[in-house]
Amino acid sequence: MVNKEKIEEAVRLLLEGIGEDTDREGLRDTPKRVARMYEEIFSGMEEDAGEHLSRTFTAENNEMILEKDIVFYSTCEHHLMPFYGKAHIAYIPDGKVVGISKLARTVEVFARRLQIQEKLTAQIADAVMECLSPRGVMVLVEAEHMCMTMRGVKKPGSHTVTMVSRGIFEEDETLKRTFLDLVR
Repeated sequence: MVNKEKIEEAVRLLLEGIGEDTDREGLRDTPKRVARMYEEIFSGMEEDAGEHLSRTFTAENNEMILEKDIVFYSTCEHHLMPFYGKAHIAYIPDGKVVGISKLARTVEVFARRLQIQEKLTAQIADAVMECLSPRGVMVLVEAEHMCMTMRGVKKPGSHTVTMVSRGIFEEDETLKRTFLDLVR
């Protein structure tokens, strides 16, 4: 649960720490605004991806299902700066499928936490495997990290790509290639 009072106090201290006057007009309500924003962007801390993936439907389809270009926004746990991009999820069902919006909701659950991209990718794949018991799942996440673009090395436009495969995708190179062809 987000503690808004602590966030407001921390934001006031941060503003003072960089030499700002927390009583000036433009900053007076900033601690409250930041606390409300954090409650929203970290809402995944209290959510369980399994809730979204638990509503399944029987299906005879045993071919690849791909949901691609799922836009997400997350926050890097190392610098507390945003990273954002697209997630692509494919799975081979084994008798049951999930509504396609539930895959996007699963991405949101994990993206709305302090995060690193590598962990985000694995969490999505593991949740799909655990909740749907498919024959396999593959997740590819591509993102731009503000800690790379506006500070440090300052390389705007650079993207980090992470990929995780589980089940049949680990063994079947043709399936992997098909997934990658469809994503590109």
